[in-house]
Amino acid sequence: MKINVQKRYTLDGHRGGIYALEKMPESHGFYSSGSDGMVVSWDMRDPENGRLIAKMANSVYALHYHRSSGQLIVGQNFEGLHFLDVGTGKERGTLKTSKAAIFDIKSYNDRLLAASGDGVLYVVDIPSQGFVKKIKLSIRSVRTITLNTKRKEVAVGLSDNTIRVLDLVDFKQKKVIDAHRLSVFSLAWDFKNGHLISTGRDAHIKSWDPESDYSPVQSVPAHIYAINSISVSPDGNYFATGSMDKTIKIWKTDDFRLLKVIDRSRHAGHISSVNKVLWTDYHNQLVSASDDRKISIWDLDFIS
Repeated sequence: MKINVQKRYTLDGHRGGIYALEKMPESHGFYSSGSDGMVVSWDMRDPENGRLIAKMANSVYALHYHRSSGQLIVGQNFEGLHFLDVGTGKERGTLKTSKAAIFDIKSYNDRLLAASGDGVLYVVDIPSQGFVKKIKLSIRSVRTITLNTKRKEVAVGLSDNTIRVLDLVDFKQKKVIDAHRLSVFSLAWDFKNGHLISTGRDAHIKSWDPESDYSPVQSVPAHIYAINSISVSPDGNYFATGSMDKTIKIWKTDDFRLLKVIDRSRHAGHISSVNKVLWTDYHNQLVSASDDRKISIWDLDFIS
């Protein structure tokens, strides 16, 4: 397997490091935000003209689009959750969580799950914008969330190096996995093989089998520094990782085989930490965001 990589676009406009990328309901669009508080929408058919939706007062680490309500939920440092109308950019409401940052947001039906730096997983009713539960998981940060609706489970990665698996209905804890040597930064489901994939500050990628009580499947020393983000391809055959070592790497989900390294010297890649990767349905293009204040859009051509 060979992969030809071409940088299609470099998007400027943000005035600080970019931490969050989120898909729009349309396959050709995505949202971005970061340390400058700017929430921007991008159309990949005309990507060089982003639209400013809102300007938040503090850094934004997490974005989540809730399809049924048409709202973009913003997780802001110090200020909790903001519910935005993406058409007008106006706030539909705010919800104060704590003084800690919100690192990740996911939703299941009308329930919003927010990962907080105070070690709490916040469960919010979206229509009323009120708390359902505040689940204290650790004295360390909750960093990442991923859902498996078929198993009715939510997996949460923490800075205490563990993954906690909770029931998605009553949110009772089902399993604690001593996962990494350092913080767990990103989680994703490999639905093709039925495994949970985790990445961490220890620069390792690991996978876990829920059918055998989340026993370890694979472990790969994948990057030089922390792996900030993981995104699985739409067909489930591959996944991408973005790292503090400034590189993006493409992997095969079946065997964790490394297929490509995207870096500065060979592909005009990022010059600072890659904070987020997003594998889109639009021409199978990959989006990456970095501390260098830039977003890159990549064409990936897979050749057997």
